[in-house]
Amino acid sequence: MVEVVWPESSGAPPHILHVHGSFTLGGKEARAIRLMNLWGDKARHSIVSAAPDAMGARTAIDPAVHVDFPASPPFAGKPGVGRFRDIAKFLKKFDLILTYNWGAMDAVMAHRLSISVSQLPPLIHHEDGFNADETAGLKPQRNLYRRLALARADALVVPSVRLESIARTVWKQPESRVHLIRNGIDVARYADAPLPDAIPGLRRTPGKLLVGTLAGLRAVKNIPRLVRAVAANRDLLQLVVVGEGPERDAILAEAAAYGLDDLCMAGFMDRPWRFVGLFDIFALSSDSEQFPISLVEAMAAGLPVASMDVGDVANMVSLRNRPFVVGDEAGLAGALRALAADPDLRAALGAANRDRAVRDYAETTMVDAYAALYGQALASPLILR
Repeated sequence: MVEVVWPESSGAPPHILHVHGSFTLGGKEARAIRLMNLWGDKARHSIVSAAPDAMGARTAIDPAVHVDFPASPPFAGKPGVGRFRDIAKFLKKFDLILTYNWGAMDAVMAHRLSISVSQLPPLIHHEDGFNADETAGLKPQRNLYRRLALARADALVVPSVRLESIARTVWKQPESRVHLIRNGIDVARYADAPLPDAIPGLRRTPGKLLVGTLAGLRAVKNIPRLVRAVAANRDLLQLVVVGEGPERDAILAEAAAYGLDDLCMAGFMDRPWRFVGLFDIFALSSDSEQFPISLVEAMAAGLPVASMDVGDVANMVSLRNRPFVVGDEAGLAGALRALAADPDLRAALGAANRDRAVRDYAETTMVDAYAALYGQALASPLILR
């Protein structure tokens, strides 16, 4: 990374620590990186992960941003006084601590339990959703741990109405501490048609429409479900999966088992505005979501959507698209089939989705909300504006 030098007269910019459970590129990482890139030299950043080898998202950070990846105490492991003491000592080095999801909760707890909490910087926690092990229901032990750990946090940020409700009713967070900030994107970037070869390795099967999805390839995204739903419509549809992760081999195995021989596994791709518009239909097959950025990107590109009914998805899409947000795998296959059969419907839903994205999911609104919240915690409201 390029080291940025600030004029002495301006004072040093705030030093922000980001604590992630893992730092592979997904929705929360993409949002954090987008804010870092937009704010440029207004802040400097350090990024640590509870999974130190899972740092693939660092390649998306603008080289001009002042960022480092320091050695740190382990942020995952058996809870203990010594480990929490070491974490708290590490946290003292920074001006603001930003923690993300369950994987960073030990940092929140260390902050909560520190006997020198008055000497620690403010901490803002972000909850964007749940891993596969909580899709069937939240774990009571984790709920209690979150409730205790968040007691001294300055704020809790959530992107969805469902998570806002959980934060207040299950985690018992006071209304003043919970901030609903919906994810936003630069919608204008998605207005231009993408180049036909924007997805390397994609060979379109003649006569088929492209169903695309963007996801970190983790179990909670349940891409094998989407493989099966597309396989049920194999004469009409070809599947493109953009993303990387530990479930890649399982997805390929499912495609082989169902004879989906034209599946395109594109791997990780940044700057989604360059290629999302190549899809004819966008699909989400996740077991759990809250407010997926990939869905907003697809809507901005003018795509119709077929999705599982998870998180805020049904309320995110346009009213006309809601019947294609479904409750089971058979419904997903049926939604894809209905969209594939009707080009006028696809065009109408895509236009309605884009209008909704332009109206409600502008990046400027999101960025201003985060700048105000972080600036307030730093006791300098305009520092990131």
